[in-house]
Formats: sequence, structure tokens, C-alpha cells
Amino acid sequence: MRRLIRSALFVPASKPRAIDKAAHVGADLLILDLEDSVGPDEKEEARATVDTAMDVWSASGAIRTVRVNALDTPWGAADLRIAAQLADAVIIPKVEQVGDLHEVRSALSSHGSSIPIWAMIETPLGLMNLPGISGATGTGLAGLIAGTNDLAKELRCSPDHDRLALVPHLAQIVCAARARNLYALDSVYNHFRDPKGFRAEAEQGRVLGFDGKTLIHPGQVDLAHLYFGPTPAELERAARIVAAFTDPENAGKGVISLDGDMVERLHLEAARALLSMAGDNDI
Repeated sequence: MRRLIRSALFVPASKPRAIDKAAHVGADLLILDLEDSVGPDEKEEARATVDTAMDVWSASGAIRTVRVNALDTPWGAADLRIAAQLADAVIIPKVEQVGDLHEVRSALSSHGSSIPIWAMIETPLGLMNLPGISGATGTGLAGLIAGTNDLAKELRCSPDHDRLALVPHLAQIVCAARARNLYALDSVYNHFRDPKGFRAEAEQGRVLGFDGKTLIHPGQVDLAHLYFGPTPAELERAARIVAAFTDPENAGKGVISLDGDMVERLHLEAARALLSMAGDNDI
């Protein structure tokens, strides 16, 4: 069953209090970050927290992940080794080509791990190679994550003004994910004390088709669930579609009329999927 992933909270591995707090905020996916939020001098100490964090998060109901440093850094191989042993999935930063995923899969396999991989798309080269990256489902790829902070820097564009310069690239990520039945998560919103701005960006992300949003602050979790989770009206509509097709009068029909709309069996499949995901996340 495909579950909802509306919220994916980054938690710096160098901050024990943040790790403890993250266990109780209700995020769908938790990301222990060994990369950007941890300075070079803190890398070794941060890696030592993986065991504790995965244990603290074991009863949270969240998918427990680790964002490792890239394998071509001094810390990547050791990060991956411990993530392979303890995490539910691993997140790879700045994936630029399909070979990056095969290298990670090979390393995980050497440690006896079959955990899924999530790929962060954060560079122009990553965007250019999206078809190959998203097609590498044999590596255990589970989802794509937009990393617009790095992407905007590399593109030399502004991430402001409704992300106008980034929308085409975000749409590329969603399209690549949908083509391969992968999750697609929108990037972080940096201004965590600005709920109005978060709402605007989250609504834009949902319109683009993202499943959920990556977050930098626990206070953003409930907002992400509000904007990316199915609304009561959507759930009610889905239930009515299922009930309508269940009616013996509609047995075998490919298209029916419901509330003045023509509804096809593809809408029935989508309604069932929505209800299943919502039930899995106790919405």
C-alpha cells in the first residue's frame, strides 16, 4: 500500500534536542541530516548519533531516513555504512547521473542492505539527466526530492517572486517521478516564521503535483499536512465515487454520472488509492 508522505522533516544530526523533539511532531518522514546542516569538524560526532536517533524515532510512526554525505567526500562511505545498518531509507544529495545511484546501491548491498534510496535533485546536471536517474528503479529508488537552495545557486536565479524561475524545473522533477511511480517531494521553505509564505509555496507545490514538502522546522509539519493531505471534501468525494461504482445498477459500466459529472473507472482507481492512503496515515 502506498502511504502518504506529506511532510519530510530535516533534523540536524549535531543537535540532540532537535532529534528528541522530532520523535513527537508527527512527520511522515524524518531525515537525520549528516550533510549540509553539519559542519566539517562535526561530521564524525554527528555520525555517532545515527544509532540513537533511529532508536528514538522507532515509535514515531515515521519513515526514518539519513541524508548522507556524497560518496566522493571524506565522510560518505562511513555515513552510508551506518545508514545501511540502521535506517529505513537513505537520502543521497546532489544526484547528477544514474551512476551515482548504482554506486550507492552497490555500497549498500556490500553491507547487506536493501533499504530504498531517495535522490535529491539539486543541480542543472541532475535536471538534465532526470530521465536516466528516475528510470533507475532497479537500484531501489523510491523518490525524488527537489533541492532548490542549491539549484537556484547553480542556476544563478532568484528563488523568490513565487519561484517563477524554478517552476519549470520543479515540474520536470514531478514529471520524472510520475513516469516511474516514484514519490516527489518539494523543497524546503527557509522562512520558518512565515506561515503565510509557507502556505503560498505549499499550495504551489501541490498544484504542481508534489506529494509533500521537505521541512526545516517542526512547526511546519502540521501546515504541510494541511496543504498536502486530502481535504475532507476530497475524501467524501472519493467515497461517493467508490459507492457509486459499487451500486449494482452500475455494475460493469465504464462511465457513470455522479453529481452532474461524468466519472470514469480511472477516477474510481484514484478514489480507492486516495482512501487507502488516507486510512494508512490515520487521516
